[in-house]
Amino acid sequence: MSDNEPRQRTRPDPEESERKSQISNEALKLVGTLRTEVFTEEYYAKLRRKLDWTIPTICAAVYFTQFLDKNTLSYASIMGLPITGQHYNLVSAAFYIGFLVWEFPTQYIAQRLRIAKYLGVNVCLWGMILMMQAVTPRFGAFFALRFIMGMLESCVAPILILLIGMFYKKDEQARRVSWFYVMNGVTAIFGGFVAYGISFIKSPFAAYRILYLLLGSLAIVVGIIVLLFLPDSPVHARMLTREERIACLERVRNDQGGTENHHFKRYQVWEAITDVRTWLILLTVMTTSIPNGGLSNFTNLIVKSFGYRSKQVLILNTPGGAIGALTTLGCGWYSDKKGERMLPIIFAIVPTIVGSAMLIGLNNSGEKGALLFATYLIGTFGAALSLVYAYNATNTAGHTKKVTINAMTLFTFALGNIVGTEIFLPKDAPAYIPGKIAIMVLLIAQLFITLLLRFINYRLNRQKAVKLAELIQAKGWTDEDVEREREKHAFLDMTDKENPFFVYTP
Repeated sequence: MSDNEPRQRTRPDPEESERKSQISNEALKLVGTLRTEVFTEEYYAKLRRKLDWTIPTICAAVYFTQFLDKNTLSYASIMGLPITGQHYNLVSAAFYIGFLVWEFPTQYIAQRLRIAKYLGVNVCLWGMILMMQAVTPRFGAFFALRFIMGMLESCVAPILILLIGMFYKKDEQARRVSWFYVMNGVTAIFGGFVAYGISFIKSPFAAYRILYLLLGSLAIVVGIIVLLFLPDSPVHARMLTREERIACLERVRNDQGGTENHHFKRYQVWEAITDVRTWLILLTVMTTSIPNGGLSNFTNLIVKSFGYRSKQVLILNTPGGAIGALTTLGCGWYSDKKGERMLPIIFAIVPTIVGSAMLIGLNNSGEKGALLFATYLIGTFGAALSLVYAYNATNTAGHTKKVTINAMTLFTFALGNIVGTEIFLPKDAPAYIPGKIAIMVLLIAQLFITLLLRFINYRLNRQKAVKLAELIQAKGWTDEDVEREREKHAFLDMTDKENPFFVYTP
């Protein structure tokens, strides 16, 4: 008996998981362990369309606001912001330092609260912080405000990933993630035109201050929308009838991903940490976040170094946003259509490698058009992170394990972005050749990491198929028994490794 007790505490069996889930998993309280209601595919399609009008739309508004607010500094850098040189690098990094420091605490808090409400409060607060950045141009105060804003925004991506995973099937998730992640490209277009328009305002009030006030107000409006309309889970979706909430859960039952669970399970944290795929995902995030940290803050300065005026730069960068947006949508569509997560990452980063090589090779060539085109190519790599988000949603089960891996992912994202702000050093201006070389080398390494991760997931699926066949034979299950067991396991909050019916998306 003593030999079994540690294993029970470390990795509960399905019956123990079910007992705890009956207490803490609200989905089971609504639909039960076994499927009792059957819905037609037409009903599910109608329900999915209804969800699409709310969930991805509000998620996109949040991500649009987050990315726009985070990158306001880049626009301000050529609109009269008096913080320059190494101080500019430091305030760029401040956002990601706050993001990094608060990532794990914010996920711990979010798991114990209604996640959409927690998200809405954070959006409103960072809108206020953004507006406060219009008040003072002093380095110390600006650094502190950027730090706090990073803390507040650190909850966004993990919560959005969890929401998409709760409401959508595996073969629908990459597209829905791309629908909110595409806002990275859209903000480059929108922000560029808004900053361009503001730059013409004749006022004693500096143009960058107007920009901060405008975008901060927008964030507060979005935060209020989140508080009023974004559901915390299918169980608490007020825009759905009780029947639709049940159908929403039954629709995702076969994916074995589970749904919201407020019970914190330490063994799932340990499983996340000891899973080799977790560390390969973190390497993937690091190799794409370092370029992101540099380019999101220095792209405008790089384009200006080609010989364009500040107002021209604000407009010339907008096509890059469009290319990035189209890449994100295309990769998301392909990912769900083909059941692939890793191959589209390769499609996204190859053009960036080519663009980096062009920027290095054509430096001092005077070929302004070719250099500008190279900066457009560089923008495609951003789609890789949206596919990482989709990968986490479809390849991780167990709510605590999901929260842990999402927190580790965004922690690494912040760390990479901090490093990224330091690969473009003032002494290397205006060409920043070392930074461009770093981007090219990191993304070439990423190609091999992606292929390795894809291979591991294929191998795990083969191993799980063999074990499941052995289990079916040992238990003497019929096809009906297998289906019943599959339904029973769906909402027990088991991890992907525990659940014999879980299948990975490579």
